Amino acid sequence: MAAAAAAGGQKQNLHVLSALDGAKTQWYHFTAIIVAGMGFFTDAYDLFCISLVTKLIGRVYYTVDGSPTPGTLPPEVSAAVNGVAFVGTLSGQLFFGWLGDRVGRKSVYGMTLLTMIACSLASGLSFGRSPACVMATLCFFRFWLGFGIGGDYPLSATIMSEYANKRTRGAFIAAVFAMQGFGILAGGAVAIGVTALFRARFPAPTYAADPAASTPPEADLVWRVILMFGAVPALLTFYWRMKMPETARYTALIARDAERAAADMSKVLQVEITKEQAGTAAAAAAAHQSRRRPFGLFSMEFARRHGIHLLGTTSTWLLLDVAYYSQNLFQKDIFSAVGWIPAARTMSALDELFHIARAQTLIALCGTVPGYWFTVAFIDVVGRFAIQLVGFLMMTAFMLGLAVPYAHWTSGAAAGGHTGFVVMYAFTFFFANFGPNATTFIVPAEIYPARLRATCHGISAAAGKVGAIIGSFGFLYLAQSPDPAKTAHGYRPGIGVRNSLFALAGCSFAGFLLTFLVPEPKGKSLEEMSRETETETGRRAVGIDAHFSLVG
Repeated sequence: MAAAAAAGGQKQNLHVLSALDGAKTQWYHFTAIIVAGMGFFTDAYDLFCISLVTKLIGRVYYTVDGSPTPGTLPPEVSAAVNGVAFVGTLSGQLFFGWLGDRVGRKSVYGMTLLTMIACSLASGLSFGRSPACVMATLCFFRFWLGFGIGGDYPLSATIMSEYANKRTRGAFIAAVFAMQGFGILAGGAVAIGVTALFRARFPAPTYAADPAASTPPEADLVWRVILMFGAVPALLTFYWRMKMPETARYTALIARDAERAAADMSKVLQVEITKEQAGTAAAAAAAHQSRRRPFGLFSMEFARRHGIHLLGTTSTWLLLDVAYYSQNLFQKDIFSAVGWIPAARTMSALDELFHIARAQTLIALCGTVPGYWFTVAFIDVVGRFAIQLVGFLMMTAFMLGLAVPYAHWTSGAAAGGHTGFVVMYAFTFFFANFGPNATTFIVPAEIYPARLRATCHGISAAAGKVGAIIGSFGFLYLAQSPDPAKTAHGYRPGIGVRNSLFALAGCSFAGFLLTFLVPEPKGKSLEEMSRETETETGRRAVGIDAHFSLVG
């Protein structure tokens, strides 16, 4: 009798959750994509716009009188400015992921956006007269900016996965993440627009012609305006983010609030779901938890069910970000190395920023943004596994295509050599985004239990930021020329851009191999992937899987 009652509760619970899985795509889904996606637009803008302005900041605060070349940020300062936001992001991913599972997704969703708004503005207002003071305050505010950005990763992914139906869930989560591409594009566009206005109003000679006049005093405002603009999209979506209801899965399965679950599901599905229907989900969850204690993150049960999965999602995200962020943050140095951006001394400070922003915008427009939306279009057709596998493999191939004939690309002997390099470089970004950069974000939101979903996504994302820190700090030094006479001021000789590209190709291939640890969630419910409805430790896995295959 007890077993029959348990089975009945299980079916009633699945009945309510299947309403979410089978719901038709509705206007509310697109609203959720926009509201959550604008957070990622802001995230990408804030994380990547710093790479545009670091050379300008170096000219403003670190130019040495009489030097034949313009000022640049000292190595330790450059590493701190580029990397401190990643340290904050890592911390925020772990903290807000854990908090989202403890108190609810919506409850902390607004906190992350407010943090991002305040710290975007504060980053541009970094105060002090001395370079050390300005850089210290900039790093302080960018750490907390990263902390808010970090919270957006697990919360946005989890909320979108729990709102979506299983047929188009991958595309919905990918669409949220794809807004990152528009954020990177916006960073370049804003930098171009602001620089063009200041160049027209305050024209300046090249550094070679007049070192002092090549950086007008107003240039100090340019980088501040660019950083502060990151608060604008976050402000525009704050009201709608606060209006979003809690996800019905959290309310029904974790909070076990039948009345609120009914109201929340009705808002999402635009159908009437009664309190009694939602109550069956809460009652079934309570009965299940009373029969056996829910396993925790550090339990043997979690290790048995999801240990390999967690190893797969963390390791692939880490390796992807080593390659992705090192290339994205320092593409201006790569463009300079191949001659696509003129030598700094032949430009004014604002001219240099304009050229850097134009190059990054072109790469984003041709490779980054299309790659994201190819993922949106195909992820629910070919699946996460295939896209990630092919993406890593193609990243490896194109990086080798850049590295092996590197002398040809940079010599300029062949017509269009520099252009060919940029085209190949853009393809690495295309297959990163139509590949592991999107799937490593999507899969952790689909395969873990509801009560640990945001936590595990936060852990996976934090591993990625470890990779970003390795990439941003490591590539900064590794990419320096082996010839001491050709290294940037204050840097030790490195292994050069060519050998750095070989190292990044190796990271991509390791990601290809580790992808085989990650399961395929295409077409399956969240409960099926997480195995949340098992009532005994592994003994009934086959029976439950068979049951889901019938009702899915």
